[in-house]
Order: sequence, then C-alpha cells, then structure tokens
Amino acid sequence: MTTSNTVIKLHNTKTRKKSEFTPIDANNVRMYLCGPTVYDRAHLGNARPVVVFDVLYRLLLEVYGKQHVTYVRNFTDVDDKINATALSRKEAGAPGTLEELVAERTEETIGWYLSDMGKLGALEPDHMPRATQYIDQMITMIEGLIAKGHAYADGSGHVLFSVKSYDNYGQLSGRSVDDMIAGARVEIADNKRDPMDFVLWKPSTDELPGWDSPWGRGRPGWHIECSAMSQELLGADFDIHAGGNDLMFPHHENEIAQSCCANGDDSFAKYWLHNEMLQVEGKKMSKSLGNFFTVHDLLDQDIPGEVIRFVFMQTHYRKPMDWTEKKAGEAEATLRKWHALTAGIEPAANAAAAVQEALADDLNTAGAIAEMHKLAAAGDAASLLASARLMGLLTEELAGWATQPDLDLSAYEAQLLAARETAMETKDFSQVDRLKTAFIEAGLEVRMSKAGVELVPGSGFDPAKLEAVE
Repeated sequence: MTTSNTVIKLHNTKTRKKSEFTPIDANNVRMYLCGPTVYDRAHLGNARPVVVFDVLYRLLLEVYGKQHVTYVRNFTDVDDKINATALSRKEAGAPGTLEELVAERTEETIGWYLSDMGKLGALEPDHMPRATQYIDQMITMIEGLIAKGHAYADGSGHVLFSVKSYDNYGQLSGRSVDDMIAGARVEIADNKRDPMDFVLWKPSTDELPGWDSPWGRGRPGWHIECSAMSQELLGADFDIHAGGNDLMFPHHENEIAQSCCANGDDSFAKYWLHNEMLQVEGKKMSKSLGNFFTVHDLLDQDIPGEVIRFVFMQTHYRKPMDWTEKKAGEAEATLRKWHALTAGIEPAANAAAAVQEALADDLNTAGAIAEMHKLAAAGDAASLLASARLMGLLTEELAGWATQPDLDLSAYEAQLLAARETAMETKDFSQVDRLKTAFIEAGLEVRMSKAGVELVPGSGFDPAKLEAVE
C-alpha cells in the first residue's frame, strides 16, 4: 500500500526506457543491491551505488511505508582477493591458520565498510547477507541447474553454466555473445564446452575456505552468490536489482541467466538500475594516476561524510560523476548555511512536493537539490529540513561537524609546540603529556610532527573543556 500519491518513474536498463514503477506487490516492495567484496577499504567509486540506492530506499520507504519495503545488500566474503590478503598476512608472520586469517580479514573489512557508509548517511539495509552463510542454497541451485541441463560438472571439481542453454543471454547489456567474447576478458579453458561458460563451483585447497559438495570440497563462483541470496531473501520474483554499470556484464548478465534457468521461466528482477562510474578531477580514478583514494582517506582529511554525500547527489546517477576539491568546498559551504538555517527548527510533516517529484523522476537528485536551494532562499526552513532528510541530508546523525563553532586553535597549538621544544632541552616531557591528555579529553586529535603541531576537532569535540587548559 502506498502512503503518498507520488508516482515513481525509473530507467530500467533491461527495457532501455524510463517507465512508471509498479511493484509486484505494493505491500512487499523488494530491492537488491550488489555489495562489496570485503578484502580492503571501500574506495570512493564503491560508495556511489550505496549513496544512490540509499536515496531510492528512502523514497520507497516514504511512498510505501517502512513495513512494506525490504532492502538487501550482500557481502562477498569468499574470494581470491580476500585469500590473497590473508596469505600476505600469514607470510608476514601473522598467527593463525590461513582460514582464520581470511575470517579475520573479512570481519575487519566489513566493520570498516559499515562504519564508512554510515558516515555517508547510508541507512543499513534490512538484510546484509554474507555469501558464506548461503552455501547450502548455492549448492541446491547448482544441482537444479545441472538437473535441467543448464550446467555441467567437468570431473575435476568445477561446475560450469552453459551459456548456450539460455536463449536470452545478453538481453540486459544488449550485446550478442560474439560481441561479448570479442570485448571481454573471457577465460578460455579446456574444461569449458563454450568460451562464454562461467564457473558456478570450483575446487578449494585444504588450507583455504571450502565446503563439501557433490563435486568435492570447493567454493562458489561469484555470480551464483547473488542469485542464491536474492532468491532466499526476496523470492524468485522481486522488484529492483541495482548496482554499478561495471557489473552489468558479466555479473548481472550471468545472474539473470542462472536465476531464470533455475526458476524455469523469466522470473527474477523486474527493474534493473545501474549507476555510472566516478572520476576524480576529470580523470578516471586509478592508482597509477595517483588519484585513487578510499572513503576513509577523505574522512581522515576532515571532509565530512555529509559533504561527500552531497557531492554525489549533484550529479544524476546515470551520468559519470566527477569528484573535485572545488565541489567539495562548495558543498560544505552550502551545508553549513542549511544547518544554520534549520538549527532548532522542527521539520515539516512532508518533504516539499517539488523535491519529492524530482526524486520520483528517476532519482533526479540534482533537480531535488535545486528545489532545496529555492526553499533556503525563501527561508522555508521547515520544508528544507524535511526535504533534506528525505535525501539523507541534515540528519541528526550527520549534523555534528557543521554545528561545531569555528574556533581558532592556534594558541593551543603554539602552547603545545613550546612545551615540546622545552621538553627536548630538559628531557622532561610531563608538560607535553599533560597538554596532550587535556586536548584529547576535549575531543581534539593531536598531530605532532617535525613540521609542527596540529589540533583537529573530532566528532565529540567540546570547546568548554579547553577553558581549563593552562
């Protein structure tokens, strides 16, 4: 059941057109987003789909009601890259078995991910399944595909999906199989009946994570994970499947093939949404160009998560987004003004109609922000606040950075620097330690280097505690 008269229109990658969103069941609206492979911190590009589809989730909650929307975002916690990071740690002398180090790495990385995405204002999905929790469902699905003639075991512990067994393969990306072979890095292997066939199950060593199966000890291929988890949590038919457009082929194409074949018909996701990629200062983000950074890197540079979120929203999700320092600075200035304008104000009962209409038009976040600028100019703080919160902005959780006073800390920095210089001569560092402790207790991060001293306010900064520092 809908709780508003808003009509949502979405661009469906599969049909290549924008159309009215009509859920299969308005009392049970379901969305699945492909989540991260948890081997390292999330880079800025990884965060874009999280923020984009967090806005869609918030809109669905607004229109259909919290009890009628289910959002799933998975973790891929079994993968060659995770194994490689664990192996590096073991070779460096870390204690524990390789399997224990894999588990340690995944737990660590999932913790980082949830913390970083939370600081961008992303709501946690209703379900966050880990691939390793759904191995039985994957094995069952693979057995069904073999029984129906859509997959085959090669006798060496591998099971592969037969692409030629699914006539509609390529429908999502709009490319023929021949085009895909020519344009993709397709692994040619002796155990494949066709170059496009892909792995559903593969052998695993005794040292690495693995599970018993009809084909021997092994682990799943990447694509079968999302098919099994989405079916278990959302059903064979659900409304929205989302992700970055780099996943369209082969991941999403393969998901469709194996899920539809497992279901015996075209049951699977009804709407496919894909966000475009991210650039930095006009160039593709890459380590070789020196412009590769994680969300945590930006947060460490004291760029608030709310600012990162706002910059993302200034570009439509289906267009390439360019991260620039100028945009970040302008976003921070705008948000500071809006926080000041809405301080102590109760939000209106609903977001402004024009803002809702923009978001309902295929997530036109840039258009919604333009409408919010109009609300700010008109001094309509209550409507501005309600509209911003619909987009995950100006929330109480994210407000701390903008409400901190603009305090000059240079005198305290000079005080600590002088104490350090004295201590270097006298070898008595008690005064340095006392000052550092006082500053840390006040919520300041103390950064000391050969170049000098820097005090950086943290989220719990309390200026009043500095008054007692002598």
